[in-house]
Amino acid sequence: MGVGISFLIALKATVLFLFFLYLKTLTYTLFSFPFLYASLVDFLVSIASHPSIDLPILLGKNPDGTFPIWSFIIFFPYLYFVRVFSALRRLRSGEPAYTEVEDGLYVGGWPASRHMMPPGEPAVVDCTAEFPRLREFSGLPYRCIPTWDTRSPQPSDIESAVKWAVGKRQLSRPVFVHCAYGHGRSVAVMCALLVALGITEDWKNAEKLIKQKRPYIRMNALHRKALEEWSRHRLSTPKKH
Repeated sequence: MGVGISFLIALKATVLFLFFLYLKTLTYTLFSFPFLYASLVDFLVSIASHPSIDLPILLGKNPDGTFPIWSFIIFFPYLYFVRVFSALRRLRSGEPAYTEVEDGLYVGGWPASRHMMPPGEPAVVDCTAEFPRLREFSGLPYRCIPTWDTRSPQPSDIESAVKWAVGKRQLSRPVFVHCAYGHGRSVAVMCALLVALGITEDWKNAEKLIKQKRPYIRMNALHRKALEEWSRHRLSTPKKH
């Protein structure tokens, strides 16, 4: 499955805590406390994002994609870190913000600006727990299934997102499924959507189709396990393409 968010954030929390201790030994007590607070927040996120707990509700993201004030106050070291990290990673990779995998179906990363949103006023399925829906996109149809990075949406969440997206496609509206980078969480949902629309026979063929269009996708064991369970118990009926 590779290194997940819980390990990476715990590592970051440890570094911050060690820096806090170092500054304290230099008697820079006042300057050391922000590092202590940031490390405690990261340790909390690390625990809540562990697969055995998997509690994305911790961050308090609302169904409309906004965050309450208390969430920004408590979790700002983590929430703003992921925004900066995301921007730097995208700048370095040079990967397109989104990819059209089939006519009217887009998968990609968090739309941080207008040019990162696909054309055609798409309906948006947001698979992130850590990024907000920007105010400039508030007029677009929106569905949020908050999920930690490197984790998978639950099969029931995949099913609800797919049924919602199928309804939007029946109205001839484009659909954009996004996570942080368009590599894991959003790909899992898009795989299910391609099956539900009758474009591919199963999620494995859907993954191959997406990979042809967006080569850097990388679903992990959690994504594949959720898709297998969704395939066994799904309620949505495949549409004829």
